[in-house]
Amino acid sequence: MVEEAMGSVSIRRGLKGHELLPFTVQFLRGRWFALFASFLIMAGAGATYLFGTYSKEIKATLGYDQTTLNLLGFFKDLGANVGVLSGLVAEVTPTWFVLLLGAVLNFGGYFMIWLAVTGKIAKPKVWQMCIYICVGANSQNFANTGALVTSVKNFPESRGAMLGLLKGFTGLSGAVMTQLYLAIYGNDSKSLILLIGWLPAAISVIFVYTIRTMRPVRHPNELRVLYHFLYASIVLAVFLMALTLAEKLLTFSKAEYAGATTVVCFLLFVPLFISIREELVVWNIKKQPINPPNEIAVEKPRAEAVESKQEASNLSSPKQADEKAEKSCFLTIFDRPDRGEDYTILQALTSIDMLTLFLATFCGLGSSLTAVDNLGQIGESLGYPNKTVTSFVSLVSIWNYFGRVFSGFVSETLLAKYKLPRPLMMTAVLLLACIGYLLVAFPAPGSLYIASIIIGFSFGAQLPLLFAIISELFGLKHYSTLFNCGQLASPLGSYIFNVKITGWLYDREALKDLAEKGLTRSSVKELTCIGTHCYRVPFIILAAVTFFGALTSLILVVRTRSFYKSDIYKKFRENAEKL
Repeated sequence: MVEEAMGSVSIRRGLKGHELLPFTVQFLRGRWFALFASFLIMAGAGATYLFGTYSKEIKATLGYDQTTLNLLGFFKDLGANVGVLSGLVAEVTPTWFVLLLGAVLNFGGYFMIWLAVTGKIAKPKVWQMCIYICVGANSQNFANTGALVTSVKNFPESRGAMLGLLKGFTGLSGAVMTQLYLAIYGNDSKSLILLIGWLPAAISVIFVYTIRTMRPVRHPNELRVLYHFLYASIVLAVFLMALTLAEKLLTFSKAEYAGATTVVCFLLFVPLFISIREELVVWNIKKQPINPPNEIAVEKPRAEAVESKQEASNLSSPKQADEKAEKSCFLTIFDRPDRGEDYTILQALTSIDMLTLFLATFCGLGSSLTAVDNLGQIGESLGYPNKTVTSFVSLVSIWNYFGRVFSGFVSETLLAKYKLPRPLMMTAVLLLACIGYLLVAFPAPGSLYIASIIIGFSFGAQLPLLFAIISELFGLKHYSTLFNCGQLASPLGSYIFNVKITGWLYDREALKDLAEKGLTRSSVKELTCIGTHCYRVPFIILAAVTFFGALTSLILVVRTRSFYKSDIYKKFRENAEKL
């Protein structure tokens, strides 16, 4: 009550002239400005979503066939999803180094692709282009690790909402970058490659010293403030969706693109004003007396009791502490701590909880990636025109964002109010995805619109849940490595379900159609299947696999039910610096 009253009074108080400079210094070094910087970095960390926009330039200028282009696409996905290197680097280096290394990789990889496409260097070999795009795509993992992991550590009690917000901005990054390139370069796909090379790198370099781990501070209304950030991002998402649809229906001039992009940039910077407001709350609360006299009397003995208890514990078992410190990480693999404590990397990776989560992610995200990657061809096989197929892709992108923020905030609310295990939300999301896949397998007129929304939403909802569950079960000490290991299931599942199952079954149906027409594979340039049968069997399989993933996640719900019933954030509140 005292904190809320102080917070409401402090918001109304302004700054005096002589306080402006020290407040500015505090703001630039504070966690609210670091959070805003993280939003901008994540908004530039989704360049891989734009591959479909500039891939035709690579194919045309370098003379590649579709198979070679698909190979480049595979290496792009490989680089984007294998983030173990960035996690290991973050274990032994400060955050500024992680961001700086990511900026170098981002610029280096995409700049080399731009040089190749524009003919400024000799035509690279295919394996060289694969390396370039893999390096460029892998750089987003360094941005993720630097910004996302640091933000979770700075706001540990609101990690679900925080992850939803940050991954939501990544989901919007493709649309944001598209508007920027249209305003700066016009409709020139080659220049888009240059933009995604220098802009994300520049953002990381600008905020390289801003984003760092700080001691968490108890804020009186932290979750409410995150909802304000959410509302700002929703306005941005809705505007981008409306803008995307308008650009498909109307022809924009350069000036109109510039005007629309100015609005996008303004909406991107709205969180800055929220951050300034909240830092002002911190500034004014710190100027108040630290504790009322009656609170001091209560708090001091409690603090002394905790301190004396810790000292007694330290004095009673120094030998045990020394023995534990001397043990190799290989000897402690099966000597695991309780859930929520800091696991070592090997303890976490070999635990049943992680293996269960990995299997659920393999089925869920692997199927989702397969569905998203094939959406264009699904529309083609069902006879939709190209403009409509593009709308399906836009729907997936925008609902991908809504899925990310929804799963983050709703799972946080259900956990806080009802103590519902977060894996239960993952079960619900995977069951929802099954409906989307069945709508593709058994299509009705217009059902692909609904399927696109469901697939995009469920795809986006899975990542924040995965990252939050890993942080809650295995602690934050090695979180930078563990969350990158957790998403390794995604490209593995995508390769098996997309390349080995869906692609093979699609080609088989297309060959059957050719045989019915009396043609052979050599008589056509491109193997295309038209009809509802083309994707029926693959998507029935995807629905079955995802349902199995939902059942697997239920096992994790049962295993972690008692853990989530406890106060899982208690230790973070005790260790936090109280305003």
